[in-house]
This record gives sequence, C-alpha cells and structure tokens, in this order.
Amino acid sequence: MPDGGELRISARRESVAALDDRALPRGHYVRLSVSDTGVGMDADTLRRAIEPFFSTKGVGKGTGLGLSMVHGLAAQLGGGLTIESAPGAGTTISLWLPISAPAALDDEPPIEVTHVVKRLGIALLIDDEDLVRMSTADMLADLGYDVVEASSAEEGLRLIHNGLEPAVLVSDHLMPGMSGAQLAREIRRLRPGLPVLIVSGYAEEEGIDPDIPRLTKPFRNAELAASLASAPASVVLPATAA
Repeated sequence: MPDGGELRISARRESVAALDDRALPRGHYVRLSVSDTGVGMDADTLRRAIEPFFSTKGVGKGTGLGLSMVHGLAAQLGGGLTIESAPGAGTTISLWLPISAPAALDDEPPIEVTHVVKRLGIALLIDDEDLVRMSTADMLADLGYDVVEASSAEEGLRLIHNGLEPAVLVSDHLMPGMSGAQLAREIRRLRPGLPVLIVSGYAEEEGIDPDIPRLTKPFRNAELAASLASAPASVVLPATAA
C-alpha cells in the first residue's frame, strides 16, 4: 500500500464441502486472513506468489521464501494458504488451519505427555533472513539440538572466537558481508572437526566448494535431518523447505 490504505486481520470458522480450486481437503477450518486495500497482483504474479524464490521486491530485498514456507507448513498440518487479489483491488491472504475433531473440555484434566528428545549438542544457525532462521531453528530444536542463532557469518565467527563450541554449524550461503562458503573455509581452518551444512538455492551455488554438502531451500525436517546425519566434518550441503 504505497499510498496508505486499510489493513484488516480476521479469523472465522469455515467449512469446505468438496475439493475445489483452492485444493483444500474437505473439512472444517479456522481461516485466518490478512487483507489490504493496496495495488493488488496481476494474474502472473498471483499464479507465482507462493513459488519458492519468486519475489517482486528486487535484488537484496527478500528471498521469495516467506509465502512458500508458510504454505508448506500449513499443508503439513492438513490445511493450506490461499491468495485472492486483482490489480487495484487489494489482496487477501488466508491461512486455513483444520479444526480438531475432538472438542477440548474445560473440566478435563490436562494430559501430561512425556516426549524425550535426545540432546545432540549446540547447533549454530546463521541466516540473515529472520523468518527463514526462525523456521530452521524450530526444526533443529525438534531434532534435539540446542540452537544458538546469528544473523551474519561475522557474528557467528565472533561467537566461536568467544568460546562457543557447537556440535554442528548450519549457515545460509548468500548473505551480506561474508558468504556461507567463505565462512565454511574459515571454519575449516579454525575448527577442522566441526561439521558444516550450507543452505543455498539452486541459483546460489557459485563460489561453494564442490566437496561441501549443500541443502537446497526450501526443505522439510526429514531432509534437514538426513543432511545433518551425512554431513562430514567441515563440509557444506544444497537446499529445499516446507
């Protein structure tokens, strides 16, 4: 909304009776929507909006992964993400979350669930994109790591110089300042036994040593786990996210 406008956030219960062009499974949902009165999207932009790495913001102003990751995470929960927009008519983006079949009763005692996760040590996670870093941090925590986050390679190196001893390093590749590939080379010199995983897009592989494993964005928990399990010391991986 370059000239201002109205932003509306809403939540309501909706049902989907049959499969339609929204590709949502039949069922009941909570629909969380954000609507604006901005410039809207043309048909091509709307069609590609959740495509990984597609962005209209220009170079250096975003990865084009935000909507793609949200869509993937919603789909994993059995829901989805929809976009309604037209030039000059604003945009509405809705997150559809399935409603649980059993209802929660206030008088039911809380159920204590014991979930033991094997602790795997500290994972140093470096990414300059807050949303991507937050999502990856959650995945690493689910896998059993204690996550320490940094927003740049330089900040990550300072943490290591100040005594941090991670069990694994996971770093984005294209970042302002030092790149993930440059960081991996420096880590090889400082901590030759530290496993390193580099996250990159298919178009971002220039400058990454061929012997460094890469995990391609966007990626899911299982892909991250498999990449970390196979990452040798001081090596980097290509990237896919959910």
